[in-house]
Amino acid sequence: MEWTLNRKDDDLNRDIDRQDSGYPEVITSLQEADIQFRGIRAWILQGEKTQLVFFEMESSAAVPEHTHGYPQWGMVIDGEMDLIIDGKPMKCTKGTEYLIPAGAKHYARFHKKTRVVDFFSEKSRYRQKRARETV
Repeated sequence: MEWTLNRKDDDLNRDIDRQDSGYPEVITSLQEADIQFRGIRAWILQGEKTQLVFFEMESSAAVPEHTHGYPQWGMVIDGEMDLIIDGKPMKCTKGTEYLIPAGAKHYARFHKKTRVVDFFSEKSRYRQKRARETV
């Protein structure tokens, strides 16, 4: 069986370029999360009992120390972050997976533009961002 593509090479190259500079439209067309930290955007794939969240952090962004009562699994898609879990530092780069146990204090710092995907075993970890009202 021979596979063929119905799209032009230029279209494929544009998709690859977009992925290098951020998430593609298939992700950014999801509902945006209401993130309260400067330099961080995210999009939610909402499950019945869970959330999968696609984060995009600017360099120098940070997530302050916090804890939650459920585990969190994640993977760095691109970029670099320092993740500290219960006082233990972890340098995370492209392809690094991590597991944050329920109740563990953790925080993260980003030194360059970074994309991360996190799975939360809690359906309401992040709220959806409300559409801006027009005046």
